[in-house]
Amino acid sequence: MIRLYDYWRSSAAYRVRIALHLKGVPYESVAIDLLASEQDGLENRARNPQGLVPTLEVGGTMLTQSLAIIDYLDATYPDPPMVPRDALARSKVLAQALAIVADTHPLNNLRILKRLESQFGADQAAKDDWYRHWVHLCFDALETTVGVGPFLGGDTPNLADVCLVPQIYNARRFHMDVSAWPKLAVADAACAERPAFAAAHPDRWKPQHP
Repeated sequence: MIRLYDYWRSSAAYRVRIALHLKGVPYESVAIDLLASEQDGLENRARNPQGLVPTLEVGGTMLTQSLAIIDYLDATYPDPPMVPRDALARSKVLAQALAIVADTHPLNNLRILKRLESQFGADQAAKDDWYRHWVHLCFDALETTVGVGPFLGGDTPNLADVCLVPQIYNARRFHMDVSAWPKLAVADAACAERPAFAAAHPDRWKPQHP
């Protein structure tokens, strides 16, 4: 049994859901409510010492960090591959993915936005401006790395697309017009047409309230 400890709107968890669906790996989803701070509870920290999501449980072993989880999935379920075998092409894909995962998303996740408010008194407008600033820098740079498309790496989605789609989803939440980056917008639209991406979309996993 593969079990994903997940939050519907977490970018990192969204990445892992996309990879699981692209590779056709069956799994059970267990919701961790970030807004209720369930990630900080002892039960979640026993699984994930950082107190984060996602965590992928595989045969009783807990895997953390979205890119490390996707790397495990790629090694275990190699089709379709998330990165090319060619060393130069692989490096480009990793650079695109890390521009989002390492340099942009960590500055804008929930715990950082909360810290801006609690330590520096940032109101919602200030937090929104902070968010958009870093995403804008990332997307400006990423746009210049895209080739003929439609996906970031060409004819098929890869790890960079898996990272891009959640970041664009969140950019829209912060009222950013992604048409300013036409190549990224085309890649996002191409991904949206793939069933695996649709199955992983936050709207599919959003909690339903009576």
